[in-house]
Amino acid sequence: MSTTITTPQTERPAAGSGADHVHGQRLLRNVALLLARYEVRKLRRTFEEFERDILLPILLGEIALHNLGELENGHEKSERGSPAEDDQPCDQRVLRPCNAYSIAAATGLPRETVRRKIVRLVELGWINRRHNGHLYISSDALSRFGEVLQSRELPELLAIADQARRLMAR
Repeated sequence: MSTTITTPQTERPAAGSGADHVHGQRLLRNVALLLARYEVRKLRRTFEEFERDILLPILLGEIALHNLGELENGHEKSERGSPAEDDQPCDQRVLRPCNAYSIAAATGLPRETVRRKIVRLVELGWINRRHNGHLYISSDALSRFGEVLQSRELPELLAIADQARRLMAR
């Protein structure tokens, strides 16, 4: 059985009233539902694109972020390459290596789980592993998932953000 949640739109109450608080809560709930719908759609697509293994995109993403050096533990990396490197496409940048241990530490997943999933990512051609254990995102993965991000995910996310802004402006 499916349940549909509808929220009637009302005029904005006078500022400072208790009704204003209720209206604000209703708006936040509507925005939260909008974002939740987007996130569930995105998770379903990702689940299917990664052989129904939700850990694969998490590990691929961590490896890519580590390689590209853009983020480390949620902070911008200060020791990046030259400023000209910032303008280069991802597949032409000098990549920073990582290994199964650093990815396990970054994700909080057991090392053996990470090692098994990395084997699968290598088999799929999305990760290159050097003889010393260094891991790099492949140009195929950058091309495939970069195109997906630009062609589907980013425009959809921006549309959701616009809808959320319109809801909050009411």
